[in-house]
Amino acid sequence: MTPTADPAISPQEAQKANDQHQAVVAEFGGEVGGSRGSYVERVGDSVAVYSGTPGAASAYDFTILNSAVENAFAVPGGRIYITRQLMGLMDNEAELAFVLGHEVGHIAADHAQLRQSRAQRNTILGVLGAVIGGVVGGDSGLGNLLSRGAMQYSQLNTLSYSRDQEYESDSLGLGYMTQAGYDPRGGAGMLAALGRASALEARIQGRDNRTTPEWARTHPLSENRVARAAQIARDMPNAGTRVNRDTFLGQVDGMIFDDDPAQGVIEGRNFIHPDLRLRFTVPSGFTMQNSTRQVGIQGSGGQAIFTMRGYNGNLDSYVVAAMRDVLGQQAQQVNIPSPRSTRVNGLPAAYTTTRVNTQNGAVDLSVFAYQFSNDRAYHFAMITQAGAGIGPFQSMVGSVQRLSAQEAANVRPRVIDVVTVQRGDTVQSLARRMAYNNFQVERFLSLNGLASNASLQAGQKVKLVVYGRR
Repeated sequence: MTPTADPAISPQEAQKANDQHQAVVAEFGGEVGGSRGSYVERVGDSVAVYSGTPGAASAYDFTILNSAVENAFAVPGGRIYITRQLMGLMDNEAELAFVLGHEVGHIAADHAQLRQSRAQRNTILGVLGAVIGGVVGGDSGLGNLLSRGAMQYSQLNTLSYSRDQEYESDSLGLGYMTQAGYDPRGGAGMLAALGRASALEARIQGRDNRTTPEWARTHPLSENRVARAAQIARDMPNAGTRVNRDTFLGQVDGMIFDDDPAQGVIEGRNFIHPDLRLRFTVPSGFTMQNSTRQVGIQGSGGQAIFTMRGYNGNLDSYVVAAMRDVLGQQAQQVNIPSPRSTRVNGLPAAYTTTRVNTQNGAVDLSVFAYQFSNDRAYHFAMITQAGAGIGPFQSMVGSVQRLSAQEAANVRPRVIDVVTVQRGDTVQSLARRMAYNNFQVERFLSLNGLASNASLQAGQKVKLVVYGRR
């Protein structure tokens, strides 16, 4: 399939992408470099050269982000990003080639420019934007202000492609990878892996509405899309056969999966940050999403973030400033009551609540802050129904506490461990080695794309997620 727009990348676009690169990397947890970074660059170049972009090997840059969110996205200037978590879901190099080719397709087909012409500019907000942005709806809603006040973010034209644009990029990506010699069935395989991860996450969270992996959310996933990719692969003449599974597994072996302890980890309802030496617990029925600068919390009773800002030693002024961060220009029209002082598990604390009118009605905005040292404080910013105040989050704000040195030392990363099946190994015996206290078999099957009645063969390579070292 031929791109519908000029695949060339202008010097202006390239410069803009390069200028914002470090901000993107910082927003998504840093860059995974070394041999893994070089490997992804090689695979990306191998498919990009078939995009029609002049000097494609140098026009496109591919970066692995140290993020626990399954995501990949493209910036019009030729920068393409993929998270280590999305790579961890993959089974082989062909699946990686499809994702990178798909993102190249968005750039080569000029999808961002086509969207701009329809005034559909978008913002990469990281995890928190997705969690908080829909609380009250609309660009002027308090949820959007909460996310903007709590974090820095990069203005990128990357999200919300139309269905036709997604289908076109699927077709382009499948075409690029096939010309590069890859098995085009990797496209449907990757999309199916995302579907499995989404369905399993819904079961783990105990909710009917599944938490869709970020790449599937920004690149809408459906059974029709998986079936379409599979049909295109079947219809392709002279289809490639390369999957390079062993090479790919060798690259992801030892890679961090899920949260990086340097950014804090989520264990059930607990958030634990060994470097900051703190922990808290969310109420039953609430879920968390972690990003580099904050934790997003959501449930039927409200939504919140846990984050930090500059601290000068005065906790009352910290609370007021944090609330003004959230309110932005609305701060002039909102009365912020004087904070109340208290102590939580030995920590000096202060909090306040105010009523805010939004386009969807009145809500309560609360800030609850904790002093951890003379120059360090953290806070929750919470949105609840008018009149509820902190109520739904009462147990959470009371759970913040320091970690002991031993507790911090006990926090270890989860890493991918590629193992060779030995005679006598079963799904159940290998799943028991997974570093989780629930859904071990289901996680093992999903991670390896195996059916529930699968039997393992000696010599077969499979992925486990085990505890690593810090």
